[in-house]
Amino acid sequence: MTSTAPATAPPARFAGLDGMRAIAVLLVVVYHLFPPGLLPGGFVGVDVFFVISGFLITSLLLRERIPTGRVALGRFWQRRARRLLPALAVVVVVCSALAWVVGGDVLVDLDAQVLGAATFSYNWVSVAGGGGYFAAATPELFRNFWSLAVEEQFYLLWPLLFPMFLLLPWTWARTTAAFALAAASGVWMGLTVSGGGDVTRAYFGTDTHAFGLLLGVGLAFLLTPVLRAGGPRWAHSRAARKLTGAAGVLALSGLVLLAIAPQSSSAVTFPGALLGASVLSAVAIVAGVWPGSWFGPAIDVRPMRWIGDRSYGIYLWHWPLLMLAVAAFAPESTVATAPMWIGLGVLAATAAASALSFRLIETPVRRHGFRASVRLLAARLRGGPRARLRALGVALSGALVLAGAGAAIAVSPDETSAEAAVEAGRAALEKALREAPAPIAPTPSATDAASPAPADVTGDQISAVGDSVMLASAGGLVERLPGIEVDAEVSRSMWAGPEIVDELDATGRLRPYVVVALGTNGAVDPSTLEHLADTVGPKRNLVLVNAYAPRDWIPGVNAELAAFAEDHRNVIVADWSGAIAPHEDLLAGDKIHPGAEGGRIFADTVAAAVDELAEERREYAADRADRLAEILSADLTP
Repeated sequence: MTSTAPATAPPARFAGLDGMRAIAVLLVVVYHLFPPGLLPGGFVGVDVFFVISGFLITSLLLRERIPTGRVALGRFWQRRARRLLPALAVVVVVCSALAWVVGGDVLVDLDAQVLGAATFSYNWVSVAGGGGYFAAATPELFRNFWSLAVEEQFYLLWPLLFPMFLLLPWTWARTTAAFALAAASGVWMGLTVSGGGDVTRAYFGTDTHAFGLLLGVGLAFLLTPVLRAGGPRWAHSRAARKLTGAAGVLALSGLVLLAIAPQSSSAVTFPGALLGASVLSAVAIVAGVWPGSWFGPAIDVRPMRWIGDRSYGIYLWHWPLLMLAVAAFAPESTVATAPMWIGLGVLAATAAASALSFRLIETPVRRHGFRASVRLLAARLRGGPRARLRALGVALSGALVLAGAGAAIAVSPDETSAEAAVEAGRAALEKALREAPAPIAPTPSATDAASPAPADVTGDQISAVGDSVMLASAGGLVERLPGIEVDAEVSRSMWAGPEIVDELDATGRLRPYVVVALGTNGAVDPSTLEHLADTVGPKRNLVLVNAYAPRDWIPGVNAELAAFAEDHRNVIVADWSGAIAPHEDLLAGDKIHPGAEGGRIFADTVAAAVDELAEERREYAADRADRLAEILSADLTP
């Protein structure tokens, strides 16, 4: 059943959508540029975008189909390409070239990232490669493109499925079908996350994160009778306008509260908060587009409309520029710990880049098309000398940027410098075990442990338990202390220490000197340290290695370790933080993991602490022997 009456088509432009786009992009930008305190849940802005996209694209399809009875898919996809591809291509090329200039970890997996961006499959490429949206230390230059991939996949598939929805004869049936699919997507995300599932897979997946787009689809079907010219009279009543306006204000307030509220990695957020943001966005869209509503024009004020028009470019530019700025100007930080001035600078650069892109690239291509835009540039080349010079300058600059982007892709490494350092340490440790398996040291006697000479403390007297920092330093440890037994793994915290040390003790493998380096990945609890000390016992010696990392908990960790060592005679702190601080250049790009030379400093620091503790124990034993001799001498004196 088709209709040829143009009066039934939805309007060409909807009030309030520019304001909603502005709100969405501001939530995301503030979340990324000014973490962690301002908007810890600001990533819900992406879901606002999804609902807008689902609503707008379905409305465009309905408007095209109603007058003609069909949808010209070729023209539809061509318009989408004109709108989306120019800015995307410019951001990828320019930021890739800048990454080549900056160098380091921002180049990691750039080839795969560009492939994902070019094929609109970035979300799946990132999932396959183990990338994580919430792993702020991972330098993934185009990480934010995951949501564009989800939308592009929707733009490709939805026009093909759209006619099937039109086979349903009633508006309520189409709306119910879309909402049911949205609910199924939300449930699927919850099931994926439950039981400790992969949050990134749930968040990036098109199947698990389609509910916002589908809510927008259902909303477009639902509002079709209301938005058409000459719609129902009740929709234009004063009461309806007041009610929808109030609902819009409450919905925006709810979105802000969701963005302010801390989120978790459980189903409460995935999909709970995301579904909540999607529903609130749908309510705000209804309030904005409602006939005669004051809410839509109110949020479409000029500044918000300016941001909304450029929201696509703002979203594209802000994250790659943040990654590049941190790598170039604050390499000791991560995007999660970057100073405020970095965020402000990136915000200014994002506004400028998106404004230039909107004016010089996006608008001309959208109006004239790709070929006509190229013809306009060629016409300028045939113009006067000044115009020709400008055009040649632009062409030359473009060629240089393309060359830089190509060079960046060509030299893109497969792993970060931190990952390389950890793998080098793991390889050194495996090689040492193959060539000279460490003997299992017997549990020391009280006499043996109490009075060793410093020269006698060799690697086969040391058990070392640590995290990825120790693992990256394994090459230095086995070189400096041959025979040392190292049990180190990525992402360990101090909470894992007692269980590992207990196991070594239970199997008779715990040696006279126990080195523990587990302060990098989280706070330290005194009870955990007491557990370690109890297992080590008075016959052995405990060396706690303090931490060095651009993390806000590190000062507290180091203070806790120092206080604990002060209160325990057979415990000492190996000052890795003090030893490596003057040599940050020996750390990987994350400013945490040491390379080969840094690993030698780590090993020297551990060895020095072991020797110092051995000397203290020797002096203590000698002092006790002297006092015992004095007592015995006094008792024997007549």
